[in-house]
Amino acid sequence: MSKPSSDEIPVALYLYKRLYELGGDFNLTMLDLLPDANLYWVGNCNELNAAYAADGYARIKGMSALITTFGVGELSAINGIAGSFSEHVPVAHIVGMPSSCSQKNGLLLHHTLGNGDFTVYHRMSSFVSQTTTTLLEPAKAAKEIDRCLRTCWLMARPVYIGLPSDIAYHKICAEPLKTPLDLTLLPNDPETEAEIVEEIVELMYKSKNTVIIVDACAIRHRVLNELHQLIDKTHLPTFVSPMGKGSVNETNPAFGGVYAGDVSREDVRARIEAAELILFVGGLMSDFNSGGFTYRVERRRTVEFHTDRMMIRYSTFPGIQMGQVMQKLIKTLDYSRIRTIETPLMTNIIPRRESESISPDITHAYFWPRVGQWLKEYDVVVTETGTANFGILEARFPAHVSHISQVLYGSIGYSVGALQGAALAVKEKQPERRVILFIGDGSLQLSVQEIATMIRHGLKPIIFVINNSGYTIERMIHGMDAGYNDITPWKHIQLLEVFGAPPDKRMNYQVKTKAEVEELFGNEEFSKAPCIQLVELFMPQKDAPRALIKVGEITAQRNREAGD
Repeated sequence: MSKPSSDEIPVALYLYKRLYELGGDFNLTMLDLLPDANLYWVGNCNELNAAYAADGYARIKGMSALITTFGVGELSAINGIAGSFSEHVPVAHIVGMPSSCSQKNGLLLHHTLGNGDFTVYHRMSSFVSQTTTTLLEPAKAAKEIDRCLRTCWLMARPVYIGLPSDIAYHKICAEPLKTPLDLTLLPNDPETEAEIVEEIVELMYKSKNTVIIVDACAIRHRVLNELHQLIDKTHLPTFVSPMGKGSVNETNPAFGGVYAGDVSREDVRARIEAAELILFVGGLMSDFNSGGFTYRVERRRTVEFHTDRMMIRYSTFPGIQMGQVMQKLIKTLDYSRIRTIETPLMTNIIPRRESESISPDITHAYFWPRVGQWLKEYDVVVTETGTANFGILEARFPAHVSHISQVLYGSIGYSVGALQGAALAVKEKQPERRVILFIGDGSLQLSVQEIATMIRHGLKPIIFVINNSGYTIERMIHGMDAGYNDITPWKHIQLLEVFGAPPDKRMNYQVKTKAEVEELFGNEEFSKAPCIQLVELFMPQKDAPRALIKVGEITAQRNREAGD
């Protein structure tokens, strides 16, 4: 038998090396190759949490990967992958499969449905993946791996790569690894692009009152550099959607706050609705992101920037990518001809009724502006589906703060896994950044075990557990006093000990009054985040952020109308 060439490597190692370039039991042998690609095994508590963690990691580092076993593992992860697909997050899902021979012969193996069909799970994943492949032919493996990973990066959505156990160690040519993956987008049609830019320029020159709204896909599809240039050069009033929070420097004088239709602050809503022209970048108008579909962004006065199309008033230009259009727009504009009016001022001033109140209770109206005052530049803020997602809209961020949430998909418990992934990415990339989670006591119970993974990897997040005795977001929509919105109370300040954090590497706090919040935020040692810390924050059960109360009313009304 001939000796393998030195430029041949196992299929699995080829895959891992490509992943490094980009920043169960059927898969056990595959894991042995991770160190050879300068990758390391994280080892989450379960596959669903691993998918959440991969999502959070990708939002900081740009892309991520998770490995699950066939069937039972991949199905546990699919909910998290669906969230990444919904919210445009690039995650490569690698599935360790039974050998190609076992699949060909239809053996009744464990983790199957007992019908000899080894494609059923792959087909399930195809609905929440931008593209998929099962590497059954070694000769095509490198090309398929490159195709899937390139698609994952460019389209900012998950991909699925099935890797049979025998194929994982099959040697293939390593030559393609000498050429980095081509991650450039195809250029726009120059004639169409020129026409689009010319029309946008004329609309901007004619308008006396232009505003910019920034949404999630501006972040996911990597146009923030162009966006910030446009804002800085035009000084146009700029607003973000709930999903777009963190995309814009909120200390910039052009920043006007969060726009979510009728859920917005009144001055923000009035400013948007009075605009002659709206530049809407990366829009995803879901229910919670648009204030229950109450956006007042009429097509007749809107230019929409998307990754796969441009829309100017009533005209759509498919296949034209927003990044390249923005680059040309920035070069073309005569900025002396751009007119605008004053931007609403968003501050972290605590409302007067709260600052003058004699009640010691920690209310949402008090807490979130106070959080805005406490946050630092470069913090990573993770908020859970529920009160935290809506409360954080009332905090004006310092510069360079990253915000992670799941407003569109809204899988309860997402944020704990996402925190672990984000904290790991920060540890690798910028360890001086703080990573902070705000989560309700109900949501925490779905994925709490991932705290153990954070402890094992020496991560140092600050975890705020909002103890308001159950699912307040659900109470705001339906069943204020219903038993199905209640939970079993936990002893939260014992969690770090239970999950194995040594006494000298953990800190716990219970905060029940505004005075205690002030004491905590004034504690320099706490604010330095020297170790993993958990803060149990008690809030009134029936209190909620202003935006959540409004969304709850709109959602409840829509549900009633649907039932009539």
